[in-house]
Amino acid sequence: MKALILAAGYAKRLHPITENQAKPLIKVKNKAIIGYIADKINTVSEISEILIVTNARFYPDFEKWFKTYNSSKPITLINDETETNETRLGAVGDINFVLKKYKINEDLIVIAGDNLFGFNLNNLITFSSHHDSSIVAFHDLKDIEKVRKKYGIGILNGTKVIDFQEKPEIPKSSLASTGCYIFHKKDLHLVEESLKLGKADNPGDLVRWIAEKSEMHGFVFDEQWFDIGSFESLQEAEEKYVVN
Repeated sequence: MKALILAAGYAKRLHPITENQAKPLIKVKNKAIIGYIADKINTVSEISEILIVTNARFYPDFEKWFKTYNSSKPITLINDETETNETRLGAVGDINFVLKKYKINEDLIVIAGDNLFGFNLNNLITFSSHHDSSIVAFHDLKDIEKVRKKYGIGILNGTKVIDFQEKPEIPKSSLASTGCYIFHKKDLHLVEESLKLGKADNPGDLVRWIAEKSEMHGFVFDEQWFDIGSFESLQEAEEKYVVN
């Protein structure tokens, strides 16, 4: 199994902070967000390598970070060769870019690089092995109003994903998608297929597509989670994130 951290966005909502800095390199409690993610990946024995996909603009900054980060697993930095927000590949496009470039044919754990979460990744791996399927991690915000028009929302039957809403006006659940996925090797071909058919403008669309064409299960956790998408969420993470 390999791990892929998505770090190729341009984070326009966080300008001016991210005008000259990639969002995953923003520090929370004096450590880059991507460092916390890599720390968690390094605890998983099944993962053989960490891949980080970024863009041409911020690639040199990730090289600098890489030189200062002590990883127990090999890390490969990948430049998706885009230079502006207008030419970005998008999350699903970057996943497909990496799959094709490195000819990956094994389970792939994918984590958005702007994401601080409290659960143990080993539990996610165990959950995936039990169901032998692709997985999406959800955080239960336990309040419909907290997810309305803000997050991708999962609808589950037991643990099986039966529907997915993208920032809905009327949410069918309070399960917020957290940008943590495991794509089973048998489903990897669905990534490129979804792009070709126009079925995946964002990760939520890909989740829905895999749930329709194969099988997707939802891993629900109650531990802390911070989606660093706004100044407010960044400030909240700085105040409340518990390093573990």
